[in-house]
Amino acid sequence: MSCSSKQNMWRIQFVVPVNHTHSPFNSINQFQNFRHFLLQLVMGSSAVYSAVVSPSSRASLHFEFRPSPLICPTAKRTFLPLLRSLPPPITSTPHRLFLFTTSKSNPSILTPLPIPIRPFSASSSNDDNSIIESPKFQLQGAKIVPLVLSLGVGLIVRFFIPQPDEVTPEAWQLFSIFLSTIAGLVLSPLPVGAWAFLGLTTTIVTKTLTFSTAFSAFTNEVIWLIVISFFFARGFVKTGLGERIATYFVKWLGKSTLGLSYGLTLSEALIAPAMPSTTARAGGVFLPIIKSLSLSAGSKPNDPSSKKLGSYLIQSQFQCTSNSSALFLTAAAQNLLCLQLAEELGVVVADPWLSWFTAASVPAFSSLLLTPYILYKLYPPETKDTPDAPAMAAKKLELMGPITTNEWVMIFTMLLAVSLWVFGDAIGISSVVTAMLSLSILLLLGVLEWEDCLNEKSAWDTLAWFAVLVGMASQLTNFGIVTWISNYVANSLQSFSLSWPLAFCVLQAAYFLIHYMFASQTGHVGALYSAFLAMHLAAGVPGVMAALVLAFNTNLFGALTHYSSGQAAVYFGAGYVDLPDIFRIGFVMACVNGVIWGVVGGFWWKFLGLY
Repeated sequence: MSCSSKQNMWRIQFVVPVNHTHSPFNSINQFQNFRHFLLQLVMGSSAVYSAVVSPSSRASLHFEFRPSPLICPTAKRTFLPLLRSLPPPITSTPHRLFLFTTSKSNPSILTPLPIPIRPFSASSSNDDNSIIESPKFQLQGAKIVPLVLSLGVGLIVRFFIPQPDEVTPEAWQLFSIFLSTIAGLVLSPLPVGAWAFLGLTTTIVTKTLTFSTAFSAFTNEVIWLIVISFFFARGFVKTGLGERIATYFVKWLGKSTLGLSYGLTLSEALIAPAMPSTTARAGGVFLPIIKSLSLSAGSKPNDPSSKKLGSYLIQSQFQCTSNSSALFLTAAAQNLLCLQLAEELGVVVADPWLSWFTAASVPAFSSLLLTPYILYKLYPPETKDTPDAPAMAAKKLELMGPITTNEWVMIFTMLLAVSLWVFGDAIGISSVVTAMLSLSILLLLGVLEWEDCLNEKSAWDTLAWFAVLVGMASQLTNFGIVTWISNYVANSLQSFSLSWPLAFCVLQAAYFLIHYMFASQTGHVGALYSAFLAMHLAAGVPGVMAALVLAFNTNLFGALTHYSSGQAAVYFGAGYVDLPDIFRIGFVMACVNGVIWGVVGGFWWKFLGLY
């Protein structure tokens, strides 16, 4: 704390613990009362005031004012002794401040300040220069425990586990770096992109890979298709086309709660192939609609009334999203990643968009039709009928006005992209070229601006970290590591005398349940997809079937927990579903999807000749 005065100008700045044994403030409320007293004290004078209470119960306060002569003696007697009794400062993390400018004519103007508050040391001097900034001891950068564990995984493999005879020293070293990179993706000592860059740098510094080899995956077509798909999804949100389509389905099917759920489900399935981001669909289109409908029905978040409507709609949409994403190759970023990794192992899916849709169509549509009804019975809403929903949707469409030019451009671009994704191979236009053409149209006609693309941080982050993983995985295959793992697993499975159908079921279940340890679908793919596909191949499972079903599974476990995917965080964060319900319904629906995809899908894939 520092308190000083000069020419009757008072300056008070301090950072103090609240509810601390040596603190004059026993609670946040007491600090707030003191802050309010000071604000009242300086009313009628020119003052600059700012205050912050951090989540760690630390309070920061700044006053600079020239009080009137009438209140100066009172102020000195009242709070200067208290201020000077404050304990030495504690280090505080930066917080955003708000500036109150007070005067008779304008008692409180709230303005955000761009600078953080800093701790100050105590002083009783009257000199303005008595404010001394305390030294910083706050740790920055990587989180220590996750960092040690992530590095430890690679170091143990490299130096303490004997190198197999079938593996070269360079391959074993790359394998250890890859394992450390994967461990970092799970434990997060740094953001994903930063940690992947460190892994990439390590491969070059240790001369495990050359610079050109290490960066070779950055020219991969599939990775750029994923990046562009993020921009395409942004166009749906920016133009409002996705919201308009969903609102039409609410208008047509929304007279009952069950019909409302089917309307939202079908509308997502319609826009999914051209909006390849489940998180963008959840946060940018469907959650705002669900919240609006729920609030109009008196169903509030974080309130017992959430069970009226909001809880059911959130759960139904959340579970159905996984099936919508599994239905189309371009409905989710991780789908494209799976096929790219499968190709690295020699499993090539001919005509990928159409082959994917054909294989997924029957089990996905079956699950989409059954999921809302099953949840209606397992997790019933208190409100069964929603007669006002169609009228609300009609009113909203009226307020939105006619379809704008940008929406028409988006519709045309969507139809063009989907058509070329289906038929492009026949005329020599690849999927990534289709995406490039679509983005070019949106940029040329002003639907998207380049600034929109630059602000899509998740796209650039995905480019950085996934290119690193794909590059490492490719080199592991070239170095023979994947072959060694496959042979090892094949010998282990043979010792148990498992037939390939049984091995297929065991491996698929293991791949699914391991996702309880992951907070990212793409992270799970990068870490385990190649290894599990290699195990399938070693067990004798048909390659294309193994690659596709693992990819379908990657979508289905996105609704397992509140942290299992980006859309999971979006829907759980709405406040309509309790955490125990998320886990309970997630597990139950995982079993339901396992039966639907296993039984219905199994017969369908047999009919298609996948096995």
